[in-house]
Amino acid sequence: MKLGRRDFLRQATWMGVGATLAGSAAGCKSLGLFSGPGAQTAMGMRCVPLEKIRVGVIGVGARGPGAVHTYSILPGVEVTALSDLFQDRAERQQKWLKEQGKADAAVYAGSEDAWKKLCESDKVDLVHVTTPWLLHTPMALYAMRCGKHVVVEVPAAVTVDQCWELVETSEKTHRHCMMLENCCYGENEMFALMLCRKGVLGELVHGEGAYLHDLASYKFSKTGYQGMWRLNFSKDHTGNPYPMHGMGPICQYMDINRGDNFEYLTSVSSNQMGLTQYAVDNFGKDSPEAKETYKLGDMNTTVIKTRRGRTIMVQHNTTNPRPYSRINTITGTKGTLTDYPLRVALAPKSHGWMNDKDLAELKAKYVHPLWDKNGETAKKAGGHGGMDYLLLLRLCHCLHNGLPLDISVYDTALWSSVVELSERSALKRGASVDVPDFTRGGWKTAEPLGIVEVV
Repeated sequence: MKLGRRDFLRQATWMGVGATLAGSAAGCKSLGLFSGPGAQTAMGMRCVPLEKIRVGVIGVGARGPGAVHTYSILPGVEVTALSDLFQDRAERQQKWLKEQGKADAAVYAGSEDAWKKLCESDKVDLVHVTTPWLLHTPMALYAMRCGKHVVVEVPAAVTVDQCWELVETSEKTHRHCMMLENCCYGENEMFALMLCRKGVLGELVHGEGAYLHDLASYKFSKTGYQGMWRLNFSKDHTGNPYPMHGMGPICQYMDINRGDNFEYLTSVSSNQMGLTQYAVDNFGKDSPEAKETYKLGDMNTTVIKTRRGRTIMVQHNTTNPRPYSRINTITGTKGTLTDYPLRVALAPKSHGWMNDKDLAELKAKYVHPLWDKNGETAKKAGGHGGMDYLLLLRLCHCLHNGLPLDISVYDTALWSSVVELSERSALKRGASVDVPDFTRGGWKTAEPLGIVEVV
C-alpha cells in the first residue's frame, strides 16, 4: 500500500526512539506467553493501578478539545500536557483549563515534532492522540517507547505493517495501546451487546456495520481537515479507509479476538463519481478540483468471513448525499437487531418488527449497566450523544484499577488492518485476502469481553 509522506512517517516513527525510557515495562503483566524466546503477549494485560491519571493530549484542533473537556470532569484524572502544531490551539485549551480551576498544563506546540516532548514528559501517564490519520501510528509507537500508555483516534493504523508494529511494541513495552472506537459505547450498540451476551438473539450468524456520512463539503473545505488530509487520502486510496465505526461493535458482539477471529475478506468499490460531481457543482467543471483524480470509490462493501463461520458486511460512503447511518445489524438464530431506526425481531414473531411498546420493554429489561448507571451524566457531558464520555470513563476506570482495556491492541490492529486489506481486495476485483492473526492464536483461549461497568 503506497502512502504519501512515507519518508516523513518513517522518520517521525524512528527518530530519537532508539532507547525506551528506563523502567517502561515495570508494573505490567499479561496472562500468558506466546511460543518463542521471550515473546510476551499483551492479551489480558494488567498494569499497576494508577491512583491519578495524568493525560497528555496531542492535537487540540477538532476532536482534541472534547477529550480535554471530558478528562477534566472525570475523578482522579488531570490533563497535564497539551500539544498541537499551532501554538494558539494549545494555549486556548490551557486557558480553558485555568477557567475551570484546573492546574496548568504544559504546552508543547508550534513545531512538527513538539509532540515528542509531550511523550517524553515525566508528568504524563497516558497519551491521547487525535491528529490526522497518517500520524496516528508514529505517535502511538513513540508514546509506548517512552513508557506511556496510549489511546489513539480511528484508524490507529493504515497499513498492515503498522498494525504489526503497534502489536509488537505494546507487547515489548507492556504498555496499553487502545483505539478510541467510541461507537462501541453507543446506547444502541450496548443494548445490542446485552442481547448478544444474554443469548436473546441465539447463536450469532451475521453482522452488518457501516460509516455512511456525507462529508464531501468537509473534505473540500480549506478550513476543515488540517491541510485537507482527508481529501488527499481520497486521492491516493480506495477500499474502506474507515471501517471500525460500524465493524467494531459487531466484533464485540461476536467475540472477535476472544473466541473467534477474522479469516479472510473480499471487498469491492464502486467507481468514484461523487467527489468529482461535488467539485464540478461547487468549483466549476474546469476547476483544478474537478480535474483532480480521486481514487476512493463512492461506496465500498467489504465482506469478512470469521473462523467460526460467521460473516460481517461493512460499508463505507462519505461522498454521496444520504442520511447518517452505521447500520448496526446483528442476526442470530433467534432474532435480529438493526438500527437507524432501532428495530428488533425475535422468533417466533420474526416476520415483523416489535411494536414500540414491546421494544421499549425489551430495552428496559436489557439496558447495559454502563448506560443504566451513567447514561444521564454521559448525555449531559455530550460527545456523540454521550458515547465519548462513556469511553473515557470506562478507560480511566480500567487504568485506575489495573484492569485489561475493553479494546486491546489486538482489536486495535485487527480493526485497522481492514483499511489496507480492503484496498488490496478491491484492486484485485474483489479477490479474497487472508487476514493476519495479530493474536498469534491467542484468540482461541482469550476471555470474552464481559458486561463491563464502572463501580
